[in-house]
Amino acid sequence: MNNFGTIHNKIKRFETIALGIFSNYEDSKARIVTVTLTKDRIQGLSIKQENLLMQAISCLEHDLYKAAHVMAWAAFIDYLEMQLSEDNLQKVHKVRPKWEKYKTIEELRENIPEYQLLDVAKEIKLINKTANKSLQGLLSKRNECAHPSDYEPELNESLGFISELLKRIQQIKNKAT
Repeated sequence: MNNFGTIHNKIKRFETIALGIFSNYEDSKARIVTVTLTKDRIQGLSIKQENLLMQAISCLEHDLYKAAHVMAWAAFIDYLEMQLSEDNLQKVHKVRPKWEKYKTIEELRENIPEYQLLDVAKEIKLINKTANKSLQGLLSKRNECAHPSDYEPELNESLGFISELLKRIQQIKNKAT
């Protein structure tokens, strides 16, 4: 059994090295390993958010690039909403008094468009103006993927989209701590 464990570890090491080499080639499916490695560096995500990101990566592995955009955005916006509601929406209600009728993040999620949630995140200093503009652009890309459009992202675009969202999650996390 010990021999099997040694062989298994060598195979896993070989696989990691091989994927790293193949990931340098633009059309290689092994480029997905870069997203997985980036995701591994992110701490503090909920099980739901991790699951959504794994679904996005799975979409990449199956050439479902529009779906990858949608799933990655779902993970990001869920993370942002959890940060917005960390204080029971007190900061949100302070900058948007008309939203006080929404007592939970679920109610807010059902009634307020995501672009407005991004604006509120900027107003309460969870993100800055530049991040807000970038995230508005990413939301626009997500919308192109979620609705009928001529936009057909490729692997590299989808990898970049996911990677950018993961970086934004990390920035928000760093700011929140």
